[in-house]
Amino acid sequence: MKSLRFLSAEAFVTNAEFARKSLSSVTHNLFPLLFKASYLLEQKEVIHDLVENWPLADFNMGKLLGSTVDYQEDLSHRTCSVCLESCLTGLRDYVLNRSSLYMKRLKVVDLTGIKDVEVQFCECKKAMGRWTRTQLLCKLCLELLVYLQQSNTGTFEISIDVLIDLYVTEWNYELVVQALLKKCYCPLKICCVAFRSDNLALQKFFYVTKLIDPSLLRKLEMVHNVRLEMEHLEILFKSIHFPLLMSLTLPARTFNVQRFTDKDEQMLTNIGEKMGEMMQLTELSISFSILTGRLQKLLSPLKTPLKMLDVSNCSLNHADMTYLANSFHANHLETLDLSGHNIPDFYLSIFFKLLSHSSSVLRSLTVEDCNIQDTHVNMLILGLSHCQKLQEFKFFGNPLSSQALKHLFTFLCELPMLKNVEFPVPRDCYPVGITYPVDDASICKFDHQKYENVAKELNLILLKANREDVKASTPLFGSYDAAVQETNNELGTYLVKSFKETLEKLTASLSKMS
Repeated sequence: MKSLRFLSAEAFVTNAEFARKSLSSVTHNLFPLLFKASYLLEQKEVIHDLVENWPLADFNMGKLLGSTVDYQEDLSHRTCSVCLESCLTGLRDYVLNRSSLYMKRLKVVDLTGIKDVEVQFCECKKAMGRWTRTQLLCKLCLELLVYLQQSNTGTFEISIDVLIDLYVTEWNYELVVQALLKKCYCPLKICCVAFRSDNLALQKFFYVTKLIDPSLLRKLEMVHNVRLEMEHLEILFKSIHFPLLMSLTLPARTFNVQRFTDKDEQMLTNIGEKMGEMMQLTELSISFSILTGRLQKLLSPLKTPLKMLDVSNCSLNHADMTYLANSFHANHLETLDLSGHNIPDFYLSIFFKLLSHSSSVLRSLTVEDCNIQDTHVNMLILGLSHCQKLQEFKFFGNPLSSQALKHLFTFLCELPMLKNVEFPVPRDCYPVGITYPVDDASICKFDHQKYENVAKELNLILLKANREDVKASTPLFGSYDAAVQETNNELGTYLVKSFKETLEKLTASLSKMS
C-alpha cells in the first residue's frame, strides 16, 4: 500500500527533467522518499542527481529501499543494473560537485543491505551482482583519483566511508588491489564488511585479505577454487586478527582427518582455539571436508553458540552427531545443513534429538542425499512438527516415492512460517534399480512427464491449504547461488584450463614411460 506522500513522490520523479531542476527546492527530509520512488520507477537520471546532491550524513541502501511507512514493499532485492550504476556514479559526482547549494554532510554510504536474488522484477531485467558492484566501485575510485590529481581539485578534505561486500576473483583482483592500495588518498574509502573469494591463488588471497582491513570484516567466504588447506588456515588465523568476524565459510577439503598426523591434530586444536577467540562468530560452513571424529575438537573452544552450521558431506560419525546434539550450539541453531550423511542408518535417534533441541529457533533445515526413505516419513513429520519457525526445508536427493511426498507436503502446509521447499524427483519417476545418491550422469534420466504430474499434485496440495506463499521446486543442479551465476564464465574458463593442464601432465608422463 502506497501512502499519499509516496504517490506524490512518484508523480514528482516521473517527469525526470522537472524533478532534476527542482531538487534544489526540495527539503532534505524528502530525499529518502524520492530516492525509493525513483528506484521503483527506474528513473536513473533522478537517482543520480539525488545521490550527487545528497544532503544527509548517512546513505543506507538497505534502509532506503526496505519497508517504510510510506511504501511497505522491500526493494532491496532489486539489484537493478541501471539504478545501481546511477547510484555509484552519483556518489562519484557528489565528490566532484563544487557547485553544491549546501554543505557536504555525507559521511557513510552503506551498500551492504542489497540482496542478490534469482529473479529480477525491474524493467531492465539486468542485475548488477556483487562482483560487478565490486568492480564498478573500485573503477570509480581510481577514476576519481586520476581526475582529482589532474585537475588539482581541492576535494581531499571529503572523506566518505563506503561499506560494501567485496567479491574478488582472478579477473578483478588487480583492479581491487589498486583501489585498496590507494584508499587513503581517495575521498571514497572502501570499507569491506563481507569478503568473498573465488578462483584466486592463495598468495593473492592472503594479500588482499590484509588490504581490506580485517578488523572491520564480519563475513569471510572462501568458496570455489581457493586451495586453502588446514596449515594455510592456521597461518591465516595466526597472522591476521578478525575481531568482528561473525560468519566463516571455508572451501572444500580444508580438513582431511584421513591423513592426520600428531602435528595435524595439534594444528586442528590451534585452529579451534583461534576460532574460540572470535567472540562474534555465529555462522560456520565447513562443507566437503573430512572431519570424522573431530567435530568436538573444532567446535568446543567456541564461546559463542553457533546460529548457522553447514557440515554437509563432512563424513561425520555417531560421536560427532552426539556431540552436536548435546552441545550448547544445538539450542541456538537457526540454519543447519547435514546433507550427505546417511541419517537413518547411522544417526536416526540422535538426529531427532538434535532437531528437538533446535526446534524452537530452527528456520532452515537441509538434509539432501541423506537416504531418507518412505519408512522414515512419519518420524520426520513428528520431528518437524515442533519446528514452528521453519521457513526453509531442503531434502533433495532422498529416495522418496510420489505417495510419500504427498503425505509429507500435506504436513508441511501446517508449518506457519514455511516459505521454501526443495524436494527430490520421486523415486518412481526413475528407472527401476536406480541407486542413491543419484550420480550426475543419471540425474536427468527420469520420466519428466510423470514428474510434472506429481509436481502439479504437490502444488495443488499447497493451493488447497491456502499456502500459495510456499515456493516448491526441484533444483537438479543445486540451489541458486548469485555469486556463481555472475562469475560462471570465469569459473568455466578455470575448469577448462585445469583440465587442459591435467591432460598435458598425463601426456608428458606417458611419453616418459614409453
